Amino acid sequence: MSTALVRFLVPGTSRRFRCGGLSVEQQTARLVAGLCSTELVTYRERSPQHPYLDDLLKRESFQEHVLWIVSWGFDVPWLIRRLQGHRVAYHAHSSGYGFSLPPGLPVLAVSRNTLGYWGDRAPRNPLLLVPNALDAAWLERGDRLGVQPRPTDVLIQARKSSRYVKDQLVPALQNAGLTVAVQNGWVEDLVGLFNQSTVYLYDSAEYWSGRGVSEGFGLPPLEAMACGCVVFSSLNHALSDHGATGQTLHQIGCGRLSFDVHRIQKALADPVSWRLPPRELNALLEGCSEASLRLRWSAALEQMDELHASKGPLLKTPPGWRLRLDPWLHRLQRVVNRFPGWHSAG
Repeated sequence: MSTALVRFLVPGTSRRFRCGGLSVEQQTARLVAGLCSTELVTYRERSPQHPYLDDLLKRESFQEHVLWIVSWGFDVPWLIRRLQGHRVAYHAHSSGYGFSLPPGLPVLAVSRNTLGYWGDRAPRNPLLLVPNALDAAWLERGDRLGVQPRPTDVLIQARKSSRYVKDQLVPALQNAGLTVAVQNGWVEDLVGLFNQSTVYLYDSAEYWSGRGVSEGFGLPPLEAMACGCVVFSSLNHALSDHGATGQTLHQIGCGRLSFDVHRIQKALADPVSWRLPPRELNALLEGCSEASLRLRWSAALEQMDELHASKGPLLKTPPGWRLRLDPWLHRLQRVVNRFPGWHSAG
């Protein structure tokens, strides 16, 4: 039976849960609604607009046409246990949380970096790539071809920026006479903000390292490129998915502070030569469009339905301790085989 209802689980939808992960799940639920019915389901905070997990589980048993999507990193293990007996898939954003997955549970990875993590940790689970999508506003309103001077030379977003950027690079750029905007808090019109900036700095390596997990996708650099910004970025985790260094993204924190300042000044003097050519940029952004995401989800749902309908035991990934032990046992066997008479005794 084909999937008729996909339920996306989120802890809540109020202001205190507002973040990129919530926005992605809301956007994905909206897009997948073009393929089948969808629901956003909360499990920590009740909402009058959305069903609550405990209420649904009390009144419903297993339904093979319903697929539950879990995504909230640290909550994933207990949500999977809570949904035991139901069809579940993991929409994997960041990686590095340390948990393992049950055999057969599909992973819907938002980046090649996350896909590779689970390809190593759960190679026998179904692994599918469903990159995040840019909201249509970025593609419709982003000023990618703008050549006029912009009021802001350099834009950074404070939340994930490194101490290096905030405490060293920003003062150095300001001392060089550049106009630097540091964005804090929620902004209603991010497209407008980015359209007014020539260079965008994104250095999230320290932020994610401090939390012990990875950059799941790295949407802000793509949003900046959609607005014609020259992007200087760290290259941690999924950020390396976005293209060749020195073409799509330019490395930030590249050896010396003075070298960073010099390159940013060069980019400001001739931003067109530091951006991807329009044809290449449009191809990159088209691959991140909502239409592309819907096609990937359509293919993913079809594959998960075929897996659910298939017969036989689920493949299991051998535990890591066993895989690490095998080479030692092999070496031990080689040593033992050298003892006189061992083979005959065996």
